[in-house]
Amino acid sequence: MTQRTLVFATGNEHKLSEIKNMLPEFKILGLKDIGVYEDIVEDGTTLEENALIKAKFLFEKTNSPSLSEDTGLEVDVLGGQPGVHTARFAGEERDPVQNMQKLLHMLDGKKDRSAQFRTVISLVNGSEVLYFEGIVRGKIAEKMSGSEGFGYDPIFIPDGYNDTFADLDSSIKNTISHRARAVKKLIDYLNK
Repeated sequence: MTQRTLVFATGNEHKLSEIKNMLPEFKILGLKDIGVYEDIVEDGTTLEENALIKAKFLFEKTNSPSLSEDTGLEVDVLGGQPGVHTARFAGEERDPVQNMQKLLHMLDGKKDRSAQFRTVISLVNGSEVLYFEGIVRGKIAEKMSGSEGFGYDPIFIPDGYNDTFADLDSSIKNTISHRARAVKKLIDYLNK
């Protein structure tokens, strides 16, 4: 049986590796794998809009079923910030350490540190557009901890755990994370 191929609109090797681990029955191709090196402008105001922008861009380039995702960290006491601005929270350079430092500074002295990671996957196949959402609730740690994962993983403690995503083994994170939950919904759809 040949592997089905999915084209995924990301140049982020961490995300690509995570998705490949979650979808071993598929051949996952990223932007570099198909020779696309240009930046896709993510100027949407929601995670859904950004995911759709990237998936449409990819579909137009490949004329193949195309996937994209956008993920935001939404902190309750900050009204859902950084949200759609998660990657660029501390500036255009997308520096994860600066992003985390800014967030920790904003939460300094706050008792309510509850938050959620939310991932929205968009699948575009011609005129068909579908969305798959995954959410994991948790809280923001007092300080960075751990060396696994990427982005805000060193400061996010998922509900039911005492350790950050960056402290947890990737096999655990890849089953409980926001991205894993969205991917599971995608798999359920693809396997109908």
